[in-house]
Parts: sequence; structure tokens; C-alpha cells
Amino acid sequence: MQKIFCIVLFSIFPALLLAQIPLRPREMGLKIGVLPAGALNAITDVPGVKVGHKTLISGESVRTGVTAILPHDGNLFQSKVPAAVFAGNGFGKLSGTTQIDELGTLESPIVLTNTLNVAEGIQAVIEHTLAQKGNELVQSVNAVVGETNDGNLNDIRGRHVKKEDILYAIRSASGGPVTEGNVGAGTGTVCFGYKGGIGTSSRKLPQSLGGYTIGVLVQTNFGGVLQIDGVPVGEELGKFSFSDKLLNNVDGSCMIVVATDAPLDARNLERLAKRAFMGMAKSGGIASNGSGDYVIAFSTAEALRVPHQPAQPVIQAGYLHNDFTSQLFMAAIEATEEAVINSLFAAKTTIGNNGRKIEALPLDKVIPILKKYNRL
Repeated sequence: MQKIFCIVLFSIFPALLLAQIPLRPREMGLKIGVLPAGALNAITDVPGVKVGHKTLISGESVRTGVTAILPHDGNLFQSKVPAAVFAGNGFGKLSGTTQIDELGTLESPIVLTNTLNVAEGIQAVIEHTLAQKGNELVQSVNAVVGETNDGNLNDIRGRHVKKEDILYAIRSASGGPVTEGNVGAGTGTVCFGYKGGIGTSSRKLPQSLGGYTIGVLVQTNFGGVLQIDGVPVGEELGKFSFSDKLLNNVDGSCMIVVATDAPLDARNLERLAKRAFMGMAKSGGIASNGSGDYVIAFSTAEALRVPHQPAQPVIQAGYLHNDFTSQLFMAAIEATEEAVINSLFAAKTTIGNNGRKIEALPLDKVIPILKKYNRL
């Protein structure tokens, strides 16, 4: 009898586990855009890209964390990747932008955290870089650290994220599925008046359009009027920016990281970043006055990597022609829009600093709305 019980238990255990994992919108039948998603529907569909999280939840007031994105698992300082930054609205703190603008390369992991821990992020990235083999003579590091303000749920003035937390996120970064919602840098964020967080998505172009992959990761903490695949969900729910006194404060931020294996130079990566910002707009974001909305885009194409110490003065590299970038632009828009929605679907209701409670997106109400508009 005991043996039969064990067999039954083990047979239903996977189902019990799956029941605890929320379905992503695409798994529910919601298909945003027309291009196919990658195998994981995540930024890690781009070969070589890794993501690491460190989530800090303590007591009644600490709700914060770190998310790190690595373009490849080699020595990034010695083998830099083409990159660009676009500021949709510059009310934020994103370190390292001027050097990326000037040189068109990224030489450090991208770290996302909260507003008052950017300095700690810089220190950690510097320590990580200096400790890598081959960097013994390095005397300058352009650390790229972005943020959103999680002060609604987190005791942000306590600056609870420490250098060790950031180093953990960097060192534990891996490929494969990416955890979304209340995790890492998204632990204490708020989006469209609901619990925001980390979201990710990807698009895989067919071979006829180049076969390239575009992956996006977002840290959502902004306001506006929520739309899901064109459906006016925020309006239907009666909860949107300026709809009542409680929602008049729409300021926040959104960090968007775009990765691709397409051979794009810094100029076209900036154009790609601008299109990703359009994906945030399609979700209903309004880039309010106090919202720091940034896009960092990079290419992992090996042929375009820039050596720190070149063997010869002239670098031979082949870039994608302008005429073949439109499909990538479209992919970035779709993936960003879906990443934002994924962050909301994965997020959980959270009680944080000063007892403030931010509800998760009410899927029991949202799903009927999507069905009403024939999206499900």
C-alpha cells in the first residue's frame, strides 16, 4: 500500500509543481505581434547572453534586488561588444552612457538595481572587472548600471543592496529560462498602478529575413494607461494614470535591455533601441516627467567584437546593411511590448515599506477583458 501511495505521489508531483508556476501570456494563448518568439521567449534566446538575479526581501521594509545581464561569458573588457543607449526620458541614473555614445562599445556587465544603489553597482562592476584574468593592468572601467526607484515598496534610503549582492548576480548569471516578476531588480517595482517587475521576451526571425534573434529584458516601474495587445485594459479596469487622486503620481522608470546576434554597429543599435522604446509605448507607457526610461542595445555577433588591445590598426568587420534592419526593428518593438506584459502577469501582490500594499494585475478580470476583444 505504501509503495502504491509513493508511486501516485511522484506521478502527481510534477503537476503540483506546474500548478504553482504561473502561465505566461503566450502560454494562455495571447500572441503579441506577428513574429515568432524564440524557444525560451527570453533575452537568453540570443546565444551567449546570461542573466543573474539577487532578490532581497527582509522584514517589512526591504523589497529590492539586482539583475545582471552579460552579453557573453568571456572577458567582456578584453572583448567588447557593439552597443548603444537611447534615453526616452532622461529623469534617471544610468552610468556609463557617455563612453558608450563616444566609442560605441560595451565593456562591462549591465547591472540593474534601485536608484540609491547605483554607486554600489559601479563598485561591484569595477571589482568584477579588475579581478578577471587578463585585466591585471586595467586602470579604467566603464561600469554600466541602471535603476528604477522602488521606494514605494522598499526602504530605499536604507541602501540595502551591497556589493556582494551585485557580485552574486553577476557571477551566478546563466543562460536558459529567466525568472520574471518579483525578482532581482524588479522586486519592489510598480507598473500601471499594479505590481511590476522583471519581464523578458524574444523574437526569432525566419531565415528569409536573416534568421537573427532579438531578446529583450525590462525592469518595469512606470505609469500610463495599460494596453495588452491593443486592448484598453487599464481603461476597462478603471485604473490608469490621472483616473483618480491615488494614481496621479505616475512617475517611475523603465530599463530596457535589447540583445541581438545580428551584426549591427553602434549606429544601427541606437536605431534598434529607439524602436524598443516604441514597444513600451504600445503597452501604454507615457514616459512621464519623472520617469527615467532608457534602452541599452548590444550585438553579440562575434565578428564585431572589439579587442581591447587590437593586433592591427584596422579592424575588418561586416555590418548589416540599413535596408535589412526593418525586420529587426519590428522584432524589438514586439519583444519589448511582450516583455512588459510578461512582467505584469508574473508579478505577485506585495506588501512592503510602511505597510504599503501593491496588488498584482487582477488576471481574473483581465482574462475576460482579453476574451471580450477576441485576443484569447
